[in-house]
Amino acid sequence: MAKIKKNPVGKAVVYLILVIWSLTTIYPILWVVQNSFKAKDKILADSFSLPVGELFTMANYRKAFNNLNILGSYKNSIFISMMVAALVVLIAGMGAYALSRYHFFGSGLLYSLVIAGMMFPAFATIIPVFAMEFSWGIASTGSWFLTMLSVILPQTAGNLSFAMVVLVGYMKGLPVELEEAAYMEGCNAFQIYFKVVLPLTKPSFATVAIFSFLWSYNDLFTQSFFMRRPDMYGITMLLNQLTAKEGTNYGLMAAAVTLVIVPVIVVYCFLQKYIIKGMIAGAVKG
Repeated sequence: MAKIKKNPVGKAVVYLILVIWSLTTIYPILWVVQNSFKAKDKILADSFSLPVGELFTMANYRKAFNNLNILGSYKNSIFISMMVAALVVLIAGMGAYALSRYHFFGSGLLYSLVIAGMMFPAFATIIPVFAMEFSWGIASTGSWFLTMLSVILPQTAGNLSFAMVVLVGYMKGLPVELEEAAYMEGCNAFQIYFKVVLPLTKPSFATVAIFSFLWSYNDLFTQSFFMRRPDMYGITMLLNQLTAKEGTNYGLMAAAVTLVIVPVIVVYCFLQKYIIKGMIAGAVKG
């Protein structure tokens, strides 16, 4: 890296490679957005021109809002994602604090099991999870709340391993003297966690919350098992149904995809510094 900084040619080559790589990632998104403002026949004739003049139309977005339950799906997805993020932060935070500060019989094995939990994909456990929730009476019901709960629980469980690994790595790097001083002042374990550890671990908690929210928002596999009624669909489930019904209406599909990815892009743009800061801090201090 020092040689690259001293060599302007090498630095220019590195930036050129990064620019080319970023264009391969960004251009497909721009292509979808620009085609969302074109009619279906215009997309088939020329999908690479900018939507200006006669090419520009808002018909795809009008049709999306008139024919699809976009706002209802947004409400469902945001509710599920916020609940998942909150539960993951609460449960994983306390679990990570226990594993990073308390040494008890089997703590090493327990942490190994947490890491092992990251190796199992969702589709490997979805059948027993569905059977378990069905036996509880929360899966395949007509209740909106129970349907949301049936999605929230497996998504929360699926994010806990990643969250605990990140938080344990960060908490191990915190000076234990602060907690010892709080203990000498009469604080119990919960007071130490909420008043001392939690404020110092905000970057990693922000990372965990953001990733949990985005992974839940983008999840389709779990929703396809537990969401049966159109009024309970999340935004990704709605897009999947649209693809099945309107497979050749590329303008409407592009508009729907744009509406789905807008919240994700907004979250990344405003919170990217917290994502990077938390991930680096957890990795270095772990």
